[in-house]
Amino acid sequence: MLRTALKPVWLLALLFALAVSAVFVGLSKWQFDAAESTAPPPLTQTETPVALTEHFAPERPMMGTEADQVVVATGQFLADREVFVQDRLREGANGYWVVTALTVDGAPGGEVIPVVRGWTQDLGRSDPAPEGTVEVTGRLLPAEGPFAGGTHTQDGRTVTTTVATSELINLWDAPAYSGFVSAFTVVPAAQFSTLEQVAAGTPAEQIAEARQAQDIGAHADGAQLEPVWVGPQPQETEVVWMNIFYAIEWVVFAAFALYLWWRFVRDDFLREQRERELDREWAERWRDEELARRREQARQEKERALAEFERFHRRREREAVVAARRAHVAETRDTQTSAGSGSAGPTTPPAPEEDA
Repeated sequence: MLRTALKPVWLLALLFALAVSAVFVGLSKWQFDAAESTAPPPLTQTETPVALTEHFAPERPMMGTEADQVVVATGQFLADREVFVQDRLREGANGYWVVTALTVDGAPGGEVIPVVRGWTQDLGRSDPAPEGTVEVTGRLLPAEGPFAGGTHTQDGRTVTTTVATSELINLWDAPAYSGFVSAFTVVPAAQFSTLEQVAAGTPAEQIAEARQAQDIGAHADGAQLEPVWVGPQPQETEVVWMNIFYAIEWVVFAAFALYLWWRFVRDDFLREQRERELDREWAERWRDEELARRREQARQEKERALAEFERFHRRREREAVVAARRAHVAETRDTQTSAGSGSAGPTTPPAPEEDA
C-alpha cells in the first residue's frame, strides 16, 4: 500500500488534504478561543480611580475593557435634566434610580454624562442635585438599550425604563457620552481631589473614607436618596458550550479530510491488487489451456507419426513381396530358357506379371 501512496497523484492529494486539515484545525482553535469569554480587567485596574476624560471619549461606543472602571468626573449638575428610572431593586425593594446630567469639564464638545445619584422608593422623596462644581467618583457603565414607549411623566417627574443615552440625548437636547456613571460619592471639587490623593499614594480605604466624610450626595447627613452600589464584574470567565461543539466539529472535519485521502489510496491499492489477482488467474488459466493444447497437438502428431510408420512398413512389405515374385518369375524364365535350348521345340512365352 505504501507504493500506491507514493504515487505522484496521491502525494499531491495528501498535500491538499493536509492543507484542508490545517485550515479546519485553525478554525477549531478559533472556536475554542471564542468559547471562553474574555476575562474582565483585574480589580487592581478597575478599582483605581482615573479621569473620565482620559479613560473614555464621547460619541463612540464603549469597549469591554473600558466599562466597569472607577472614574472621576468634575463638572456641574443640570438640575432641569433629570429622569427617574423605574423598576430598580435595592435590598429586594422596587424603586427608582435618580439620574441627572453632569456637564463634564474637559469634554471636547461640552458633552454631558448621566449620573446615577441615588435610589428612592417614592417619586416624592428625592434630593436636589448639588450646586456648583462637584467631583463625582463612580463606576463607568455602558448605556442600556432604549425601550419603546417607556418614557412618561408621573407626579411631575420624567420616568423612563432604562438608562439609554440615545433616548436621553433627545430628552435633554444635549450631546452625551455613550454610557453613564453610578456615583459612589459626590464632593465639592474645591475641597477634595481624588486623583491627587491617588497620585500621592494614599491608600484606597482612606480615600474612600475621606470622600464619604465630605459627600454631599446620597451619603450626606439627612439625604433622602439611598446610595447605589454597583460592584465590579465577576472575574471568572464563562464557557460557551456551543463554540466547544463547533470546535469539535472542525476537528472531526480535519480528520475526515485525511480519512478520505486514506480511503482513496486504499481503494486504488485494492483495485490494483484485484487486477494482479485477475492477471494471475488468467495467466494460470492460459497456462493450463496452452498445456492441454500442446498435449493434444503432441498426441495428434504422435498418432500421425504412427500411422505414417505403419504405412511405410506396409509399403515396404508390398515392395518386398513384389520383388520376391519378380525374382521367382525371373528364375522360372531362366530355367525354361535353359530347358528350351536343349530341345528344339517352341517355347511358350511367360505370362505377364501381376502387380501386387
